Amino acid sequence: MADTIHEKSVPAVLEELKSMRFENVRLMEVCGTHTMEIARAGIKRLLPEGVTLLSGPGCPVCVTPPEAIDLFLELSENASVMITSYGDMLRVPGSRRGDTLLRRRVGGASVRIVYSPMDALQLAETHPEKEIVFLGVGFETTAPGTAAAILSAKERGLKNFTVLPLMRAVEPALRTLLSADDFSIHGFLCPGHVAVITGEKGFRFLPEEYGIPAVISGFEPGDILRSLLLLLRQIRDGEARLENTYGRLVSPEGNALARDMMEQVLEPMDALWRGLGLIPGSAWGIRREFADFDASVRFGLSFPAKSAPTPCRCGDVISGRLAPQACPLFGSACTPEDPFGPCMVSGEGSCAAAYKYQ
Repeated sequence: MADTIHEKSVPAVLEELKSMRFENVRLMEVCGTHTMEIARAGIKRLLPEGVTLLSGPGCPVCVTPPEAIDLFLELSENASVMITSYGDMLRVPGSRRGDTLLRRRVGGASVRIVYSPMDALQLAETHPEKEIVFLGVGFETTAPGTAAAILSAKERGLKNFTVLPLMRAVEPALRTLLSADDFSIHGFLCPGHVAVITGEKGFRFLPEEYGIPAVISGFEPGDILRSLLLLLRQIRDGEARLENTYGRLVSPEGNALARDMMEQVLEPMDALWRGLGLIPGSAWGIRREFADFDASVRFGLSFPAKSAPTPCRCGDVISGRLAPQACPLFGSACTPEDPFGPCMVSGEGSCAAAYKYQ
């Protein structure tokens, strides 16, 4: 079926979707890029009656708990430190509403936006008087690039470059969701970017161990619609397998070179996720051999093991338990101009997508 789905035109896909009927079927897109494109293209309105599409923990900024954000906010007070980060992280508040890296920068903290860890590495070379700390946020998609930056720093003998490891692994998060008593999903739209690294094999556990249909998808509206159709065909026919509609970039085995680089520099560690709690082996920590480039080691930072309660319901949104509009803060106390939590901040955030397009 997956081999011929690419030949099916979008109007034909929509016609088949329109003909389907289901009763309380719940699907989940895992990737934040999918979340934003689904909202932009109005895809939820095109789904068959009885089908709900929920957002999962695929936004790396969103899953970072406020207590971890507090760590680098505190670190920004160190006059010798320059914090470097992707842009979204500058606007995410920690435990105190409104306390962001962007506000700290206005107050005089040394904070720079970068587009890759290599940009941060360049700053370390041009600013030897500063301790350059890169906030290593992301999933398997960005982890290889962060590992490459650490290897390059070691080769260049840079002593003023470190990474705060905030990278996450997708599989442990999905397993945690699937083990929850109050979680029920009938099919997963799997992230194409992550699968480029992990390969198809990174998501085979969904049908093989949990009996849940899964489709690896690209990011164009046509890609997403065809993938959702495949999911619903499986559910209709009582089947559960992994299909790949993003074969132009995702192979069965993935990118072995990128994974080898990750394994050389990084290792699994336990991590606290917003909305999911502490998940064993769910993050990419920096190996002991590269501890000189680990900001948590250099500055004596301890990652939190537990989150305090917060009015922000972002954690419930990214675990499929709540629609963004159902949060009592949505659109009133929490807006893109004055966000309460990361789901309204991030360019991949479910609340930001809902606010902008729905």
